[in-house]
Amino acid sequence: MPRRVLEPQFAIEHLSILDSDGNLDTALEPEIPPDGLKRLYRAMLLGRRLDERMVRLQRQGRIGTFAPIKGQEASQMGSVFTLRPTDWMVPSFRETAAMIYRGWPIEKMLLFFAGYLEGGRPAPDQHDLPVTIPVATQVPHAVGLAYAAQYRGDDAVVMVYFGDGATSEGDFHEALNFAGVWHVPIVFLCQNNQWAISVPLKKQTHSRTLAQKALAYGFPGIQVDGNDVLAVYAASREAVERARAGDGPTLIECVTYRLGVHTTADDPTKYRSEEEVKAWEQKDPLTRFSQYLQKKNLLEERLEEQIDAEIAAAVQRFEAMAAADPLTMFDHLYAELPPHLQAEREELRERLERGAPRRADEEVPPPLPMRGQRKTSRWQN
Repeated sequence: MPRRVLEPQFAIEHLSILDSDGNLDTALEPEIPPDGLKRLYRAMLLGRRLDERMVRLQRQGRIGTFAPIKGQEASQMGSVFTLRPTDWMVPSFRETAAMIYRGWPIEKMLLFFAGYLEGGRPAPDQHDLPVTIPVATQVPHAVGLAYAAQYRGDDAVVMVYFGDGATSEGDFHEALNFAGVWHVPIVFLCQNNQWAISVPLKKQTHSRTLAQKALAYGFPGIQVDGNDVLAVYAASREAVERARAGDGPTLIECVTYRLGVHTTADDPTKYRSEEEVKAWEQKDPLTRFSQYLQKKNLLEERLEEQIDAEIAAAVQRFEAMAAADPLTMFDHLYAELPPHLQAEREELRERLERGAPRRADEEVPPPLPMRGQRKTSRWQN
């Protein structure tokens, strides 16, 4: 019998609307009202300025290690901007800007990165999951949310964020397979920032794109210029509308770049060149979008001052918060706390009530610095 072609050669589209030189494809320009464009830019700028402030706070030992977002603001805001409050947003560990836009108070995010579990607790009416540190484990969770929405007959859409490194994990492939089989209303948003910590994309996959991985699971994938907020918005809006209409999942690969460190415990100079970083700085999403708004006469005066003041006030609120109850470390571990942990909890409670005095034979250890905290004074600014 002759060989038969079961699937024709596939094609993956790349979408770019506003390039790094300011060229605009007016035929593809999405219709966003002026107020929407202003809100979008403000959210991106807030993400950038907060990111810069958080780096300083971490270097000063006032918060712990976190993952900066610098360079990825368009990928986050262009996508999350298309969601309704009743839709679900599932972050990984680098979606600070998207989470702030979804209603997470800045001081709550700072509380989380200072090591307090209270900072990672969504509000009761919030359709968001908390920050997820293990790579790709949130992707199957998001598919479960989408399946639940489908089962209940809700019109909610789920959008889940992850990086290029997550596509090398089994959780990613299992999630996409189930999403395709169940035809659930979900948008997979991959922020391909070129590096999984120190592992470049070329060492993770031989695929020309990450978007094409969707095709094996029976649904569409598209690659977009992740530094072009208009392209991200257009692709995300189309994917959200498809999902809400019952047409199933979409995988969006946002080609972007992490301009800063992977986390504040990382030194990217060990594995990537300065020339590479400078080349991507020329594609900065904020610079590109601000020039677009300037041509439309939509840039607001003194916006950076307003944002800096908002961040400063949030930092003050964060640092004025009362210390958390240490006894909560025993909660949510077991349905019934084992006897040895009950005893430890009771001992800690008694010590706290007495002002935590120590036995005479106990040594007092020196205080531990926060993870990633610098000890030299040159960082204290």
